[in-house]
Amino acid sequence: MSYAVPPGGLPPQTRLTTDRARFTEAYAVIPHGSMTDIVASYLPHWEQTRCWILARPLTGFAETFSHYVMEVERGGGADRPEPDPDAEGVLFVTSGRVRLVVDGHVSLLEAGGYAYLPPGIHWTAHNPLARPARFHWIRKAYERVEGLDAPPAFVTNEKDVEPVPMPDTDGAWTTTRFVDLGDLRHDLHVNIVNFEPGGAIPFPETHVMEHGLYVLEGKGVYLLNTDWVEVEAGDYMWLRAFCPQACYAGGPGRFRYLLYKDVNRHPKLRL
Repeated sequence: MSYAVPPGGLPPQTRLTTDRARFTEAYAVIPHGSMTDIVASYLPHWEQTRCWILARPLTGFAETFSHYVMEVERGGGADRPEPDPDAEGVLFVTSGRVRLVVDGHVSLLEAGGYAYLPPGIHWTAHNPLARPARFHWIRKAYERVEGLDAPPAFVTNEKDVEPVPMPDTDGAWTTTRFVDLGDLRHDLHVNIVNFEPGGAIPFPETHVMEHGLYVLEGKGVYLLNTDWVEVEAGDYMWLRAFCPQACYAGGPGRFRYLLYKDVNRHPKLRL
């Protein structure tokens, strides 16, 4: 598998300012070239670590989640990574190795590694290797429901999860699902959507789910509201609820992205 990572660094003074970056009322596009050193952030209790915060709860922007790309140098990490006791999290590793300890259980996550972390659980994350470890960290305030317990923590890897073909696509469009769709304890899904060359979402999806999409591999053309936008590995997209979306793979190789969406809960009636 191939997994894009932020380039870091700083573009030369000779680079053109014209770019694909967009911020609208319906969607945002953050190209990988915008993820430079100058826009990186640092977090309390994380050592030898920086991150790119791609989405955060904000009026007129993401409402349900935050999405970070973390970069941890050798020996770096955190013993107290999550400051919010009501937050759940998903980690997805794209390069290097992460030593994850969840309630005393140790896991070594390599590229493709996935971890679900329920609210209130104690976990730590460190980089044991010389080269940097990079991973996505998606955070959401867990919405509790009477009669449903929070789901347990688990760790897996993309290579151990069989992608599910979408109906009538002959495998050109598949989804790697890490959580059972029928498990209503989960109020977020973080999946990987895969398109073979020529694969497509052939209709404008319009639905209640908010989305965060990070392109892991390849390139494609994405419909965002009324605009067709070219995206490639390392780009990020945010789509608000009901923003029309469709896409098709636009290159000689696979087009794949990590997808966040909020699921399985009544919409709040009070903002």
